[in-house]
Amino acid sequence: MARQLWLLRHADAEPHGTRPDSERLLTRRGEDQARAAGIAVQSLAVAFDEVLFSPKVRAAKTAELAAEGWSAQQRALLREHPPLAGGFDVPQTLAALAGVPAQDGRLLLVGHEPDLSLIAGGLTGGRIDLKKGGLAVVRLEGAGGGELVVLLRPRELALIAGVGGVPIHRD
Repeated sequence: MARQLWLLRHADAEPHGTRPDSERLLTRRGEDQARAAGIAVQSLAVAFDEVLFSPKVRAAKTAELAAEGWSAQQRALLREHPPLAGGFDVPQTLAALAGVPAQDGRLLLVGHEPDLSLIAGGLTGGRIDLKKGGLAVVRLEGAGGGELVVLLRPRELALIAGVGGVPIHRD
């Protein structure tokens, strides 16, 4: 089986201008979206070889909340990756993929737009619109070409997670 690139866009966050961009927080809805994405990934029995996230608060928190229910071994893979803060591109993605096994390796990137959609589109030749809290999976073959396997909106992730839009925040 080929390598897989999983792309999770940070969940719903405070509006621009609320605070400095790198410090914007997730909304309660965003927290629910992040948890649902993590539950959905867990229910699909996916195991990652690496999980890299942007240092911006909203992406870091998305990664943290998504991983809440994962095994300790999977949570231990979470690592801040400063280049994901902005301007991350296909060559940088391919370099990050070098750290995962060529056979069946899985890398999860948690980041921002427009980077993640441009990466998915650049690898597949398609036009991708990754929504906040959404997930894309690209199967990679050979020297950087890929196939879009799935593109899920937050609502679809919630359905897979079995929460179907029901808030799952923890007070």
